[in-house]
Amino acid sequence: MSETTGASYAAAGVDIEAGDRAVELMKEWVKKTRRPEVLGGLGGFAGLFDASALKRYERPLLASATDGVGTKVDLARKMGVYDTIGHDLVGMVVDDLVVCGAEPLFMTDYICVGKVHPERVAAIVKGIAEGCVLAGCALVGGETAEHPGLLGPDDFDVAGAGTGVVEADHLLGPERIRKGDVVIAMASSGLHSNGYSLVRHVVFDRAGWELDRQVEEFGRTLGEELLEPTKIYSLDCLALTRTTEVHGFSHVTGGGLANNLARVIPDGLHARVDRSTWTPGAVFDLVGKAGQVEQLELEKTLNMGVGMIAIVPAESVDAALTTLADRGVESWVAGEITERGERTSGAELVGGYAR
Repeated sequence: MSETTGASYAAAGVDIEAGDRAVELMKEWVKKTRRPEVLGGLGGFAGLFDASALKRYERPLLASATDGVGTKVDLARKMGVYDTIGHDLVGMVVDDLVVCGAEPLFMTDYICVGKVHPERVAAIVKGIAEGCVLAGCALVGGETAEHPGLLGPDDFDVAGAGTGVVEADHLLGPERIRKGDVVIAMASSGLHSNGYSLVRHVVFDRAGWELDRQVEEFGRTLGEELLEPTKIYSLDCLALTRTTEVHGFSHVTGGGLANNLARVIPDGLHARVDRSTWTPGAVFDLVGKAGQVEQLELEKTLNMGVGMIAIVPAESVDAALTTLADRGVESWVAGEITERGERTSGAELVGGYAR
């Protein structure tokens, strides 16, 4: 009679020891994000944040946001580069928080893998931690889930959630925006983390390019350009609120500039953005030409070179531009707030791009 071996978690494809090693490897990076309000260390069942720090607020409002990075993770996997995708994740979360004027306090992450490769998971967390440092928030915990049979051994995805706080009297939003306000654009670092399904279809399926292709317009390979991390604006935006009057922000993510800007424009008003005030980066032109993508389709999918918008009163423009320049953020006056009139949308792009 033959012997049979009992089932086990490891035989089913889950390696608990590898998960424990990944936690040990990531601890040094998580420690770099620590804020004074954080209690305990990595490895507990929940992250702890001392809420007594909020006593300095008259009426603290907590803001929450969650997001992922989308199909950009597939490029990271194919290139074997895992320590930049975390920047994208943090940027997607904290820059949504700062739109209402909230200071990002802490984040948690969720990493789902087909098989735990400890060094790979640690590299992903390293990127998340570095992004948190750039955003001024703590990484208080997370989860690494191994899904054998559902994901391939090298497949993974990342998501995160963040919490911020804003004084109720300082809350930003449509109710603050007025006719005559000025639209200030802040340059993106590239594609950021939206529209990659279109980009991948164009450069791989239609153009047949490889990630290691040298692209003269980029001065580097296609893969390096596509993996350029998302710029994180949260501390720059918070600096603006401290140095001058700000009426609103808009984070330019999925849906493009006009659609995201319209989300913060109140009924009766209209944001008019002049394309001639900037030149989109080479990557946007390449996607358009290689895929024969119409301009309007590009604009409702990609950020076209603008990652964040600030809306300020006219008298605050010089101070805002100076603050951003001092912080190394490329910015410019891109438009104005007018009466909506018969227009049906809250925002539009007009004119042609500068060449």
